[in-house]
Amino acid sequence: MAVTLEQARRVGYTCLKALLRFAFMVANNLVAIPSYVLYLIMLQPLRMLDSKSFWYIEGVLFKWLLAMVASWGWWAGYTVVEWGDDVKAVSEDEAVVLVNHQATGDVCTLMMCLQDKGTVVRQMMWLMDHIFKYTNFGIVSLIHGDFFIRQGRTHRDQQLVLLKDHLEKYYRSRNRKWIVLFPEGGFLRKRRETSQAFAKKNNLPFLKHVTLPRLGATQVILKTLVAPQENGTPASGDTVIKESKAKGLQWVIDTTIAYPRGEPIDIQTWILGYRQPTVTHVHYRIFPVKDVPAEPEALTDWLYQRFIEKEDLLTHFYETGAFPPPKGQTKAISREMTLSNLWLVGIQSLAFLSGGMWYCIFQYLYHCLF
Repeated sequence: MAVTLEQARRVGYTCLKALLRFAFMVANNLVAIPSYVLYLIMLQPLRMLDSKSFWYIEGVLFKWLLAMVASWGWWAGYTVVEWGDDVKAVSEDEAVVLVNHQATGDVCTLMMCLQDKGTVVRQMMWLMDHIFKYTNFGIVSLIHGDFFIRQGRTHRDQQLVLLKDHLEKYYRSRNRKWIVLFPEGGFLRKRRETSQAFAKKNNLPFLKHVTLPRLGATQVILKTLVAPQENGTPASGDTVIKESKAKGLQWVIDTTIAYPRGEPIDIQTWILGYRQPTVTHVHYRIFPVKDVPAEPEALTDWLYQRFIEKEDLLTHFYETGAFPPPKGQTKAISREMTLSNLWLVGIQSLAFLSGGMWYCIFQYLYHCLF
């Protein structure tokens, strides 16, 4: 079939735009990530004198870096609509965030939609596949204190011990609040067939839009971060109250990401922007941690139930284009998540100015020494 002039122009424009976006992303990384590292090297004396202030500054820089990643999608028209509970209400409390996993773009989506949730982004910890350590952002995650988990049965027990040690060493010493976890242990397309076979063998529900979650990391997080019980009940209440940070983990935020027509956005699309503007939908449900069972078998059942509910949520979304209303309500309320273009431009400008400053400093030192 012959290609019309209009089609050729459209393809040419898309390719040119993708090339320019890629060049901008590379330049962005070349100035922003080294600047983050150099600022923190310069601030090492502050770390020894006042660790709390050091990690506060690091958190601000970390949030700005994640905002830069969010801006790549935002300016391509990849926006977010949020449903369900308002997680801003618990943004100052400790929480574990359980997310379904479909593609690499899930992380970018979270980087975007959590930007306007108070201090969450600068005080959050990510659990991610160990391969992420070797990406351009790996050095940032290492410094920030994220945990890289190695998948596979042969590594599972050792990784859980390392996770417990990591949480005890870094979570509260760096004043972390939210910890983000993908309990499925991999992308939907890679794990679905295995999960369905396991479900059939064990007489569990057949799931198409999610996979059955794994228990290990969630159990370690809850055991390590939930405060000791008082008189048989957790110290934290079932309402949002701003009290002592010693309460420990207070909430489990069940987060469901849905893409139109079930077509997830990957990191390549996020960077190059060749897909048409897309609205990603994110649904939240908040559970008090006191309602989450601690025993392994009961916790497994509880987790399975959450992902069975995710399956129902996603089935409804793919059929209707919207998430169902909460029980007892007739209409589901959605909220369009927005970012300030002026703020994003300011952060990007600061990154490039920082890169220029460090270049001048090193040039000066080079001429002084040689």
